[in-house]
Amino acid sequence: MAERDTQIQLVTFQISEELYGIDIMDVKEIVRVQDIRQIPNAPLYVEGLFNLRGEIIPIISLHKRFHLKKAKLGDEDELLSGFIIIDLDGMKLGVIIDKVERVVTIEAGDIQPPPQMLSGIGAEYIKGVVNRDGGYLILLDIRKLFSAKELMKIEEIRR
Repeated sequence: MAERDTQIQLVTFQISEELYGIDIMDVKEIVRVQDIRQIPNAPLYVEGLFNLRGEIIPIISLHKRFHLKKAKLGDEDELLSGFIIIDLDGMKLGVIIDKVERVVTIEAGDIQPPPQMLSGIGAEYIKGVVNRDGGYLILLDIRKLFSAKELMKIEEIRR
């Protein structure tokens, strides 16, 4: 049982040229790209609202939030793009991803502190990095991606 406590399951995905991961417990589901209803006067990084089986979910672009370019993908990879629906303490948000990768299990001891600046996303939003297959996996801290004030604004838009 102690062995399980040291392992973390992550949903991994690509945004721009980097590979990111978030705790599988924070992911509600992954959906293919759908129509998004744009909202006037929303913050730049809020793409709009998405109706997921009757539930209205704000869709966030980390590309816009962190000034990242979209990944250049082939036709096959385009099929793997969409939204990751995350749960931020009861508030559901959709995050646009370029490509979903897979679920991986990592050892908690393999997580290293993040470098000060990494691919345009500041270290304050990153839990750590893990060396993987000649590259690295960036672990996002979804609870730090948005301030309380930003979350309140997003919640107002949702209503």
